[in-house]
Amino acid sequence: MNANLYSLFERHFPEGDEQPFLIVPNGPVVHYGDLAALSAQIAHALVRAGCRPGDRVAAQVDKHWHVLALYLACLRAGFVYLPLNTGYQRAELTYFFGDARPRVIVCNTEHLGLIAAREHDATVLTLAELVDRAEKEDETFATVDRAASDLAAILYTSGTTGRSKGAMITHRNLASNGLALVAAWGFTDRDVILHALPIYHVHGLFVATHCALLAGARMLWLPKFDAHEVVSHLGHATVMMGVPTFYTRLLTEPTFTRERCRTIRLFVSGSAPLLAETFEAFRQRTGHAILERYGMTEAGMITSNPLDGARVGGTVGKALPGVDVRIVDEQGATVSGDGIGGVQVRGPNVFAGYWQMADKTREEFTSDAFFKTGDMGQWVREEPGRGYLRLVGRAKDLIITGGLNVYPKEIEERIDQMDGVEESAVVGMPDPDFGESVAAVIVGKPGHNLTEASIIAALKCEIAHFKVPKRVFFEDALPRNAMGKVQKNALREKLATP
Repeated sequence: MNANLYSLFERHFPEGDEQPFLIVPNGPVVHYGDLAALSAQIAHALVRAGCRPGDRVAAQVDKHWHVLALYLACLRAGFVYLPLNTGYQRAELTYFFGDARPRVIVCNTEHLGLIAAREHDATVLTLAELVDRAEKEDETFATVDRAASDLAAILYTSGTTGRSKGAMITHRNLASNGLALVAAWGFTDRDVILHALPIYHVHGLFVATHCALLAGARMLWLPKFDAHEVVSHLGHATVMMGVPTFYTRLLTEPTFTRERCRTIRLFVSGSAPLLAETFEAFRQRTGHAILERYGMTEAGMITSNPLDGARVGGTVGKALPGVDVRIVDEQGATVSGDGIGGVQVRGPNVFAGYWQMADKTREEFTSDAFFKTGDMGQWVREEPGRGYLRLVGRAKDLIITGGLNVYPKEIEERIDQMDGVEESAVVGMPDPDFGESVAAVIVGKPGHNLTEASIIAALKCEIAHFKVPKRVFFEDALPRNAMGKVQKNALREKLATP
């Protein structure tokens, strides 16, 4: 049997082309037949542009249902889809394109000149240009045979050394994880998912969209999250997926009431830790216990609180079926009881490795094929014999702001290159809206007039805005331990103190 993920999706499409798939408020209703037809046409257009199975197709485009058709086109034609955050800037894009060597790059109109001018061999098109080409093509396309181990996507995740890593995601990874989530969260063709997430990210592209496709369900397709607009559409949905920021903002929206949630059977939160107080405040306001789960780019979804049974605030639940999770100490021995250690995971959901980084891949896997997530966690036992995972920290100083990952080293390297900067340290600050916000602490050289505004303005020209520090502080020196290492924990504690 063809292991191409699109073949799996197609087997779950509802009978009849007129079944709605996407409902766009103040826009079109997109049926499953529309999605199948346009994805076939785009697949033909990409083949004409020179793409062959295994080639990469990069997409840095705003949220539109045509982007889903592009993604499905890549799957069914055997291409490797490369979604890119729309906030990435020139230096970041130059690296991604040089590393992945895409055959085709699809971008927003405002980035067309910038991307076309870079040194690469790719064909560069706007999404509108690609769709115009596609509309001349046949609405049927023979799905290319793919092995389960063939690549379906590459997703770049920031590196602690400043060099991003391309996580290679296979058809097996995505298929196994999607089916596990549909079963774990009880999806059926009667569900309507309220989708306000970006689609360059695992959560919005793989988790939400795959659950809908594999259940023959529908999605309410919002271009972005706006609390007032989301509340107005809740009565037409049965499931909402979001990041913690969504839920904190809903709680500040006066129109968000228990009555507004009457049709919702499930609220899911992920991509960043959900504060226990948010969990409890949401339950008091709506009567719903948010289902928190744990996932990452390299492994998709790993654990989940149960659909039926106790959902424990401050935990991310149990391992999904088919997934092994363990907590180990620094020597790799399993931690007993509720001891804290490194979280490791193994299963069909775990990625194939980092693109063109064989040594890094070997470093991140154990001899028995467990992936080292870099997160720290512990098992808590809410019920006899039932362990729930609680994440207690991140071994690599990762900052998660609004569900997006920021690695301090990348920002520190850019700040340290600025005229007048002696050194810098970037840490996360508590933020009631984003969970964490990025903050920079800078030691300046004598005689230079550095300001918070000048640092922020310079960085906005270099990196995605979600990575840019919201606050910049100046100190005479950074705290260090006896070995000379910057004590970021001391900086975090200082910045967290009112």
